[in-house]
Amino acid sequence: MSYKEKISDLYNMIGQGKMMEAFDKYYGENVIMEEVGEDPKVGKALNREREEKFMAAIEGFHGMGVDAITADEGAAITMVENWMDVSITGMGRMMMKQVAVQKWDGDFIVYEKFYHK
Repeated sequence: MSYKEKISDLYNMIGQGKMMEAFDKYYGENVIMEEVGEDPKVGKALNREREEKFMAAIEGFHGMGVDAITADEGAAITMVENWMDVSITGMGRMMMKQVAVQKWDGDFIVYEKFYHK
């Protein structure tokens, strides 16, 4: 499976409400996840906890989509421009847009950085 196919499958799973299943399937044990302006979070367990907290804060899920997806197969890098329309506890409904860049090692994402507003 190509990296573009893997990242497409990951986002298809998220769109089907299988965010944590996608996380378990595609993220490496020592994954580093970083949001611009924040310290990187290291390790699958810590990042899983962060993702679970985000999911728990969602009061309503109103849709999501992928605007662009690409891969540099030789460098094992994928990039996804996506959006989510969600209602967050205490914050109300919002449109979240981001670009995520993933570095892969074999079948697993080992580094991911999020650029969003």
